[in-house]
Amino acid sequence: MNLGSITMTEEIKKRKIFDFSLLRRVFRYAAPYKNRLYISIALSILLAVLSPLRPFLIQVTINNFIRKGATPGSAVTIKEAMATAIIWITILQIGLLLIETVSRFYFSFITAWLGQTVVKDLRVGVYKKVLGLNLSQFDKTPIGTLTTRTINDIEAINDIFSDGLIPIIADLLSIVSVLLFMFVVDWRLTLICLTPFPFLILATWLFKESVNKSFIRVRNAVAALNAFVQEHITGMPIVQAFAAEDREAAKFNKINRDHRNANINAIFAYSIFFPLVEIILAVSTGLLVWWGASPVLKLPPHEAAELSGKIVSFFLYLNLLFRPLRVIADKFNVLQMGMVASERVFRVLDNEDTIRTEGDYAPARIKGKVEFRNVNFAYVEDRYVLKNISFTIQPGQTVAIVGHTGSGKTSIISLINRLYHIQEGEIRIDDVKIEDYKLDQLRRNIGVVLQDVFLFSGSVKDNITLRNDDIPEEKVIEAAKLIGMHEFIMQLPGGYHFNVMERGSTLSLGQRQLLSFIRALLYDPSILILDEATSSVDTESELLIQEAIDKLIAGRSSIVIAHRLSTIRKAHQIIVMDKGEIKEVGTHEELLQLQGHYFKLHQMQFEQHQKIA
Repeated sequence: MNLGSITMTEEIKKRKIFDFSLLRRVFRYAAPYKNRLYISIALSILLAVLSPLRPFLIQVTINNFIRKGATPGSAVTIKEAMATAIIWITILQIGLLLIETVSRFYFSFITAWLGQTVVKDLRVGVYKKVLGLNLSQFDKTPIGTLTTRTINDIEAINDIFSDGLIPIIADLLSIVSVLLFMFVVDWRLTLICLTPFPFLILATWLFKESVNKSFIRVRNAVAALNAFVQEHITGMPIVQAFAAEDREAAKFNKINRDHRNANINAIFAYSIFFPLVEIILAVSTGLLVWWGASPVLKLPPHEAAELSGKIVSFFLYLNLLFRPLRVIADKFNVLQMGMVASERVFRVLDNEDTIRTEGDYAPARIKGKVEFRNVNFAYVEDRYVLKNISFTIQPGQTVAIVGHTGSGKTSIISLINRLYHIQEGEIRIDDVKIEDYKLDQLRRNIGVVLQDVFLFSGSVKDNITLRNDDIPEEKVIEAAKLIGMHEFIMQLPGGYHFNVMERGSTLSLGQRQLLSFIRALLYDPSILILDEATSSVDTESELLIQEAIDKLIAGRSSIVIAHRLSTIRKAHQIIVMDKGEIKEVGTHEELLQLQGHYFKLHQMQFEQHQKIA
């Protein structure tokens, strides 16, 4: 399954119906923190109750105290009592305001904390999943896409908590609470004020749909940008070497333009929706004033004052009602985009194309016998790159595998440490199927030195030990001396703590290759795999590497893949491959006497050397 294969159209179709099962799965990650989740829900209920209390108290103050206290002929003592009551109501309002402010702070903090904590747990889970995927997944999925899943998409899931479901529940509760107070105070006035609401509901729905489509386009554009930038920064030497900067810039410009257009569409929807909400609020306020002001001129003073109290409170109610309505559609979109992101993330978590680790056989040390029995293997089903491969390597032997490019040499070594799974046949190490081994223990006993050495950004020591703090620096220095790299490393600024930068850009190819030999020697593997370790280096570096190889393979089962046949003459056995099949097996002298495939390869290289000379 390709993790980046789903299209934007398919995602839009999937999001038309809200997926509650997906939402429940997201909230399972909040289960360890359910106490905080319950607190946030309780705070949302409290805030919903507190919001309409202050306008109600203002109405009570106007109707029961300010109106009566302002009546001509009122006794001084009554006026003083009214003033005292107003002071106490004001203090009560200040107290309610403080409680509401503190509650809103804790509500915002807890929902944000919950979101970030769930994101942390999810990101760890996704990264562990990515570490366990079969290499075939990385062959089919751009690295930038997986980066987007692990970083951007998971960050969008945070919005489900901080700006999504829980805040939406709080806003809905607040709206219901305000409406209840309004209907209790005056249901006719409430209905008048709600007359424009059908237009608001229609506008909200249209806004939500428009922004949702734009957000999906933005997410897809971000994934495309990440994949493009990741790939082209890694391959920048090729881009510059072939003067392809303008062409690649044009491609990037197109992807970036799609990203911009998607954002502009969302901005356009916002630019229309928010002013429209303000207009609807103004219409509701105008209806309130029109309906309420007309009777005031005809009513007796005490009834007119009572109606004035209602109008003031309703004006505040309308503002409380429209405040969540302004953002609730936006929050629905945030929630929906969080759901889109969570679906993508769960697609990674649900991917079953993982490295199987069911074996439990974990010997302290592997002797080094390797056996292939009628192995057939294909990266893509039915397109076999290895056909009926059978050979045996005895402990301590050095076996070389040679053949033209694409003959299947690298595929063989990828299968030994279970980077891929075979379709047919058996691979055994020390007469035990490799599937029966505990994967970590199997790989600890197999050392691999590849042609293209990958170094991480960090110190020389970190790259040799792979940041294993259990390996002391003394052992690193001892291994470096055996390979003959100690003096060179000590000449670097900082010695073993010199930063090699990303991909080891501050070192030459040969130096990077020798560091990988130190790494392999340090871990002391029982089986050593060398994949064309000298094919891309100069003659001087080749001599150093050849000396390092001789030290490395001593006493170990070794599999050497080499284009240069001069480097494998000492091998106990040479396997000649062509188009995924073994054509010849024997020593250097035996294969030359056969005058078959190996003889032809040898003659071709000998003639090339003569022409160069």
